[in-house]
Amino acid sequence: MKGNGGTSADENIVNNTLSSGATWLRWEPHIHGPGTVLNDQFKGSDAFDRYLTDLDAVTPALRAIGITDYYSTEVYELVVEAKRNGKLPQCELLFPNIELRLDVGTVSGSFVNIHLLVCPDEEDHLEKIYRFLSQLSFRAHGDNFHCTKADLIRLGKLTDPLIIDDRKALELGAIQFKVSRTQLQDEYYASDWAKANIVIAVAGGSDGSGGLDRAADKTLREEIDKFAHVIFASASNQRDFWLGKKALNAEQIRSRYRSLKPCMHGSDAHKPEDVGAPKNDKFTWIKGVAQFDSLRQACIDPEGRAFVGQNPPLGANPSQTILEVNINDTSWCETPKLNLNPGLVTIIGARGSGKTALAEIIAAGCDAISYGHIDGEMNKSFLNRARPELNGASVTLNWGSGRDTELRSLYQINSSPDKFPMARYLSQQFVDDLCSSDGVTDKLLKEVERIIFSSHDVNQREGTIDFSELLELRASRPRAARQQEELSLQDLCNRIGAELEKTKLVTETKAQIQAKDLLIKQYTQDRAKLVVTGGEEKVKRLSDLATAADHVRNNVRYFSQREQSLLSIKDDVINTRTNRAPEDLRELQDKHIQAGIEATEWPSFLTDFKGDVDKVVTDHLSEAQKSVQSWKGTTPLAVGEGAAYIGDDADLQRLPLALLEAEINRLTLLISADTTTAQRFNAISQKIAQEQAALSGLTEKLTDYEGAQSRVDNLRLERDTTYGRVFSLILEEESILRDLYQPIMTKLSRSTGTLNKMSFSIKRTINIDHWAVEGEKLFDLRVDSAFRGKGTLKQHAEEALLPAWENGDNVAVLAAMKKFQDDHANELIASANVAKTDKENFREWAMQFAKWLYGTSHISLIYGVDYDGVDIRKLSPGTRGIVLLMLYLALDDDDDRPLIIDQPEENLDPKSIYDELVGLFMTAKQKRQVIMVTHNANLVVNTDADQIIIAKTGDRLPSGMPKISYMSGGLEEAHIREEVCGILEGGEPAFRRRAERLRVNIQ
Repeated sequence: MKGNGGTSADENIVNNTLSSGATWLRWEPHIHGPGTVLNDQFKGSDAFDRYLTDLDAVTPALRAIGITDYYSTEVYELVVEAKRNGKLPQCELLFPNIELRLDVGTVSGSFVNIHLLVCPDEEDHLEKIYRFLSQLSFRAHGDNFHCTKADLIRLGKLTDPLIIDDRKALELGAIQFKVSRTQLQDEYYASDWAKANIVIAVAGGSDGSGGLDRAADKTLREEIDKFAHVIFASASNQRDFWLGKKALNAEQIRSRYRSLKPCMHGSDAHKPEDVGAPKNDKFTWIKGVAQFDSLRQACIDPEGRAFVGQNPPLGANPSQTILEVNINDTSWCETPKLNLNPGLVTIIGARGSGKTALAEIIAAGCDAISYGHIDGEMNKSFLNRARPELNGASVTLNWGSGRDTELRSLYQINSSPDKFPMARYLSQQFVDDLCSSDGVTDKLLKEVERIIFSSHDVNQREGTIDFSELLELRASRPRAARQQEELSLQDLCNRIGAELEKTKLVTETKAQIQAKDLLIKQYTQDRAKLVVTGGEEKVKRLSDLATAADHVRNNVRYFSQREQSLLSIKDDVINTRTNRAPEDLRELQDKHIQAGIEATEWPSFLTDFKGDVDKVVTDHLSEAQKSVQSWKGTTPLAVGEGAAYIGDDADLQRLPLALLEAEINRLTLLISADTTTAQRFNAISQKIAQEQAALSGLTEKLTDYEGAQSRVDNLRLERDTTYGRVFSLILEEESILRDLYQPIMTKLSRSTGTLNKMSFSIKRTINIDHWAVEGEKLFDLRVDSAFRGKGTLKQHAEEALLPAWENGDNVAVLAAMKKFQDDHANELIASANVAKTDKENFREWAMQFAKWLYGTSHISLIYGVDYDGVDIRKLSPGTRGIVLLMLYLALDDDDDRPLIIDQPEENLDPKSIYDELVGLFMTAKQKRQVIMVTHNANLVVNTDADQIIIAKTGDRLPSGMPKISYMSGGLEEAHIREEVCGILEGGEPAFRRRAERLRVNIQ
């Protein structure tokens, strides 16, 4: 920019080979000065010196100034000359802003102002702008007037013949001269120089196109705005409109107005107090170096490169920004010091030029390299391969916001797990490992979980430290309840099987009872035959005694069983207090260690029995033992001959067993003819007593068996209810998972573009193959039925059960199960691989059948990521890489550390890179520092990288290690653009997009 007293382009290349690239600088694009053609309120002989002093004192400092005048550059030329003489040292760019008035009137009675912002880089730019202006004409007074100083003076004098002074004539001529919109456009588009060097700006307020608010002027206003590259406006709603965020979206703006447009605002100062002081401190900020090309870049990327406000947009947190990298004590690094941009830094170069080396060095300085267990990663590392050259070498990182300088060895990489990484480093090997076709999901889904967890507000994390803890905290109750319900289902199936077996024993038991009745009658008849003549009354008495003895034995048995049961209860009480309750308390404490309950309070949770169970058991036990002893009685003393132990009028069923047995023995001896007969009589009596006891037992069992069917019906209802509860708990866990995903799903629902392709899913997954295989083990698949042959069971289940299992609620699942049983249960039972005649094994089979049919272990919940409707587990490794980058770039709000990425474009086609990743990088760089190694044009140019670091290798050292050097700058710097074009390759779409930014012709 020799022509305006700045620095030449060649000098820029030398001075800025290590530029930190595009940063937000304050521009003043619209400011008049002493001597301005119209409304000059700068008074006094020292007005110009004071003007320069005021400009230099403006805060924030003005780094680029557009000196404005009407149809003229004279004030601009004076300021340029002053800068050549050492004035305005903080300002790096001066450029002419030539203000014209179109021949289009506004509702306020003025005319539309339009501005020509001229690039000052060419030495003869003033000559060319005057030549361009001279081609603009205004017809009046029967003559044509050109836009030159002489013609403006001539126009002024013809308008007012009384004016003699050239200055006053110039002012009047400037007021009268109007530029034809169509002529201006025609001349502009006809001039290659103008198109390359003039940026058109139009006022957006009442003195510009905004003053054309009549319906009749709608088309005219659109044509003027379409012609403009820049809108002079300070209101945020204007900026949002021109960025496609109001009534029209971005594509509609481009369609109607040719492009999105940056808004800029200046002080429009005509007097000293307004110099560099726009109303409400609405300053103009342009991102880039202080060169005119930065303005061109702002026209290409209005949202990322231009802003009007008191302060520029916020970027990465200063404390999380690496400002400077120093590579210490190496013989091969010829550029040991690099300044880094806080936004998007791209590292490019030919293969083997040292791109990845720089990324690894920065990552090592951040303690971000962790080789883990990835096979071969260590061998592929630059720091490992170059290790012989790194003995004693180190890297020093200087951070923003006063953070301490960090120095790390490059010879001994610190990958200790207790060292917190100060950046996130995505090496190519790391991405390959997470996204390979072999072991995708565990590691990748862990990253997904981490980002989901980070999407929750800190106050909603309930003290947990990661996703699994939060999920366990919220889902533990339904999961534990489901486990209990599934155990209950198994118990119910066992009980139903046992009760069903009882129903099958009713007929058999009745037959056994009939047989016992008959047998007892037969034994009774046999015993009667042993009675001698005249002993019939004694036999009758003996029979009554035997009946009474059977009744009393039942009483003894009842109270003995009761005694044993009470003793077992007593043992259980002791075991509960001694073992189970303390163990339950220990488990409760371990499970709820974070409950905050004091050690002295936990004993309150020790399980105990309600009431005085010891007294209850003791009292009942004492009563049972007394009853046993009472009914047993004691053997009476012998009585004299002819005397009886029991009187004839005694109530036999209330007498103790010992007394009854003594009387039975006495009568048995009396009614027997001899000793042998007596023994036989006694044996048969014992048989009768045994059979009577067996008959009593069978009668009790029959009562139990006959009630089994009713209990089966109730148990089946309970089983169905429990089965339904399992699904209710599954639905509850689904709901909990959806709640966990909700913050990130809400964010995705509000997003546009490629993020809309990503969704987080909670799915009920059914392992029907496992369920069918387990079922087939229970059946003889050769039996001629609907389930004959392998796979038929699965087919029926897919039709009848799978839809409800996958998507139904508990009601739908129960209905499907009931229909499946109604339709197929009999056939399935008939196909059992155990014969029904094998009662014991068939009973076991029936219980296994019920457990399998009502089992739910094949039903589980999975949660994960879908991309474009496809589960991440089914995506190609390249697409998984896109998903991974989307997670880090767009959704990882919790992590504001620098993100270092090595060649994210690997395995991706150029279209995917542009469609999927460009927008994400542009969004990410607004909130965190991103350092990216790449050889893809889309990821440098179309992301509007803030800084490009170019790696190059030179001569090799004796060790074979090449010397590596770096240069850096922004896309707005011509020498950097040339390097980008020379190094990066891409397909035709990428090149065309690149050409739009780099302003090169495509043949």
